[in-house]
Amino acid sequence: MRRERDPHVESFPRNRRFSPCARSPHRRFSNINPLEAIAHDEQAAARPRGMREASPLALVHDRPVERSQGGRARMLLRACRPRQWSKNLLVLAAPCAAGVIDRPRVAAEVLGAFVVLCLVSSATYLVNDVRDREQDRLHPRKRKRPVAAEELSPQSALRIAALLAVLGLALGTAITPGLGVLALAYLALTASYSLWWRRVVIVDILAIAAGFVLRALAGGVATDIYLSRWFVLVTAFCAIFLVSAKRFAELREHSGTGPARATLRRYSLGSLRLILAGAAGAAGIAYVSWAVTRPAHVVWYVLSVVPFLLWLARYAVLIGAGAGQAPEELILRDRTLLALSVAWGLLFLGGVYVGR
Repeated sequence: MRRERDPHVESFPRNRRFSPCARSPHRRFSNINPLEAIAHDEQAAARPRGMREASPLALVHDRPVERSQGGRARMLLRACRPRQWSKNLLVLAAPCAAGVIDRPRVAAEVLGAFVVLCLVSSATYLVNDVRDREQDRLHPRKRKRPVAAEELSPQSALRIAALLAVLGLALGTAITPGLGVLALAYLALTASYSLWWRRVVIVDILAIAAGFVLRALAGGVATDIYLSRWFVLVTAFCAIFLVSAKRFAELREHSGTGPARATLRRYSLGSLRLILAGAAGAAGIAYVSWAVTRPAHVVWYVLSVVPFLLWLARYAVLIGAGAGQAPEELILRDRTLLALSVAWGLLFLGGVYVGR
């Protein structure tokens, strides 16, 4: 009796084994000659293991590109964040205020202090990049840093950081032992910040501001210049203003998707506005108090108050508009800030040097 064939079951000829190369409405027919297939298999077996699965185009275009010495040097320089070195120009503050920056010996000592701060600060940047590499990869801008982008291995970054720190301490001690101690204090401050203070509200802002104050003190220590309390106060309050402004900008950017820094979750825009206003007001009062108590050329110093206060106001406006995550870039790119900086510098130096 003949069986009825189920229309839903596909049948194959009994004398033919099923093969992926068999004809099918949904599969291409393979017409590879068996001898060609054997020769192809022998050639594939003779290739290195890592190349067996690669296509001819991949063998040509996917070959790893070796970084040249010049390219590696540029990558290492980028990892040291040379744009951040502009903060170390604070070493000029004390010698300029004292009117001795034009002396060759003082200028050489200030240059040495600048180099020392660049070395030790770059060492801390590399350590922080290694520590934050996973978090930086999620940031649209920080993910391009060499450690986060895996252009520089964490082990190499830490070795370079240790070398830069040793060189900075040695050079600072050679200039003056006090500068070496200050460089060591800077390293201790930044290390403690990375380990503890960055997680503590308000203290994280004060710790970063203390780094700016140490930069300003370095210029006085390297040149043996007395630093008045007004100088320290103005520097400290301006640093707190800049750091809190950066926090404000970061919180505004990440308010919709969640802040990148864990500490930001404990801040609010309102509290940071209060810190900004308080720091700006305290900096203005300290600077005015310093200017009106100058023993000579008080007119120049009083006039310098105007661009100083306008500079703080302009920076606050830019922060309110959403800028300020990178203070050094904002200061160098905004023309109004640059013009106010130049005006303040000319008036300030006029009070120092005119009529001497």
